[in-house]
Amino acid sequence: MWQWLLNLEWDAIIQIIIIDILLGGDNAVIIALACRNLPPKHRTLGVVWGAAGAIVLRVILITVAVALLTVPFLKLVGGLLLLWIGVKLIAPPPDDDDHASVQASDKLWAAIKTIIVADFVMSLDNVIAIAGAAEQADPSQRTGLVIFGLLVSVPFIVFGSQLILKLLDRLPIIVVLGGGLLGWIAGGLIVGDPIVQPYVQRDAYVGYAASALGAAFVVALAKWLEQRRTSVAS
Repeated sequence: MWQWLLNLEWDAIIQIIIIDILLGGDNAVIIALACRNLPPKHRTLGVVWGAAGAIVLRVILITVAVALLTVPFLKLVGGLLLLWIGVKLIAPPPDDDDHASVQASDKLWAAIKTIIVADFVMSLDNVIAIAGAAEQADPSQRTGLVIFGLLVSVPFIVFGSQLILKLLDRLPIIVVLGGGLLGWIAGGLIVGDPIVQPYVQRDAYVGYAASALGAAFVVALAKWLEQRRTSVAS
């Protein structure tokens, strides 16, 4: 048992947990909105089963996404999308509100369905980011790492969402570091695409340089957008 735990690729697991916590705040909001009209005795069931259904769906989506990353161009496209997701994490658009369409229900199964469907619609950023993190691991461990990372992060998202939001408000550097992490993963994805590899001498130094460049690009662009919006508003 302990040997199995020691043999896991903990760097990938930690990345998955961080990504899911930073990008999973919406999940807690979705769950709260969908379950707010349920009778008190059904709210816990709605939260638990809705979250469980969303996790199962996300594991399937991420597993498919990891498999598809072997197709030419998809790592390149996924990396570019991940760069923008990182920028949005640090400097979200001022009118970025995806929760208006989440409908509350007083029926347990209707609320669970709402949670699963809404999570599916809003999970593109999580799926791309977690697939990118898992893709760095040994192929035989990827699905297991995804499941393990999601299971560890879910209690934080579902039951600790308010604490996480307060922590992020007090320490905004965490969000900046999270956006940089997405940029880091994106840079590695882009240079790992079969279309790009013939033009890049792929070794450890090139991979690190591309990842560092991706992280720097995300942080720099996000900060520039924030400054531009501030100057326009004033």
